[in-house]
Amino acid sequence: MDYKNLAEQLVKKCLQRGADAAEVYIENGRELSLEVRNGDIETAQEASTHGAGFRVFVKGRMAFSHCNDFSQGALDNAIHSAILFAGSTTADENNVLPEEKEITPVSGLHDAKISQIAMETKIELARKVEDLAMQDSRITRSAGSGFSENELEIVLANSHGLVKSYTASACSLGVSVVAEKGAQKSSGGDYCTRRFFDDLKSPEEIATKASREAFQMLDPRKVRTQKAAVIFDPDVAFALLGGLLAAINGERVLQGASFLGQKLAQKIGCELITLIDDGTRPRGLGSQPFDGEGVPTQKRIIVDKGVLQGFMYNTIAGKRAGVKSTGNASRGGFTSLPGIGAHNFHMAAGDIPPEAIIKATSRGLWLKSVTGYGINPVNGNFSGGAEGFWIENGQIAFPVKGLTIAATADAMLNGIDMVADDLDLNRGFTAPTFRIREMQIGGE
Repeated sequence: MDYKNLAEQLVKKCLQRGADAAEVYIENGRELSLEVRNGDIETAQEASTHGAGFRVFVKGRMAFSHCNDFSQGALDNAIHSAILFAGSTTADENNVLPEEKEITPVSGLHDAKISQIAMETKIELARKVEDLAMQDSRITRSAGSGFSENELEIVLANSHGLVKSYTASACSLGVSVVAEKGAQKSSGGDYCTRRFFDDLKSPEEIATKASREAFQMLDPRKVRTQKAAVIFDPDVAFALLGGLLAAINGERVLQGASFLGQKLAQKIGCELITLIDDGTRPRGLGSQPFDGEGVPTQKRIIVDKGVLQGFMYNTIAGKRAGVKSTGNASRGGFTSLPGIGAHNFHMAAGDIPPEAIIKATSRGLWLKSVTGYGINPVNGNFSGGAEGFWIENGQIAFPVKGLTIAATADAMLNGIDMVADDLDLNRGFTAPTFRIREMQIGGE
């Protein structure tokens, strides 16, 4: 089916039915999911999906509807519903659609090879990574392994003459295992996601990390409550970045619900912190040529050497703020309206190896796992459960569990005193290893 032509025709139909402006967002894709446990296939699911979302504007009133049936009757009913719903919403002069017809060239979004690889090859990959992870005698149980993939075509058209499309893919391989010692149980896992099948980490590398994570946390000890350094592993970067990402959401800023709302062009952290959002990175998991409403993506420095440079906006939030969209309209699929989100969001790397940070730490926590919500985007407070490794005199001393860590965002951002060079840009949301000089650690 020619989805571009369909989208254009549906936009016209929205206008004919009474909309002053309209947008049609179409998805067409397929996905595969394989799960293996103890060498046996537990699930094998493959499905095709498609659907269309309709955003219409009638006298400044916005409404939305969607359908996953491309029959003429179903599409007509969805358009009718959207027009009808618009009569019940509140008019807003900021309810507008983007007009940018350009797209940002982004390479490496789609791997056509994925669908051509034999199913048995993918099943064997899942079996192999599980088998390798179980070879260590300290690993007693498999929690399962899996392979998944998806391909998705996105088509977007609106009444300003904008018609755009792209096709993207992704695949992942991973395993989770359990190590036991007496009454102790410790789990570990590793999953790798890439745009291209050939870019996946090897089963050996994934299995080694999964089993190591499980058995290294056996025989944990307690530490007393104290203030000490905390080293954030890249696996827990979200604990810092997640709250910051929410706090730079332009909608939150407009609502007064961001602790960074009044900090534009001000220093919010130390000079070691540079935060970047990049929707243009080749083969990036969050890369795309345009955002969820058709605005071209870009690479933006959000925080430059500790100074806040800007917020993230979609078209409507940008108009309310008196600025242009930053190309950060996010979409949960054809069933949802555009929100605001990042593409590939990361902290810039430093110039020292992570081992040097551990060696330079006389006493502290190497944080490997954290629970909780991270930094609160409204007030900037941080707290969460923590586990990892205790460091004494620059060396890993023993594993620790059952701790809590707490601080304020201001103290954390200004307390970062070392940043490593181990940034993995294959992740869409990440940071290198970094150390915060001092945090409150709750123990015994």
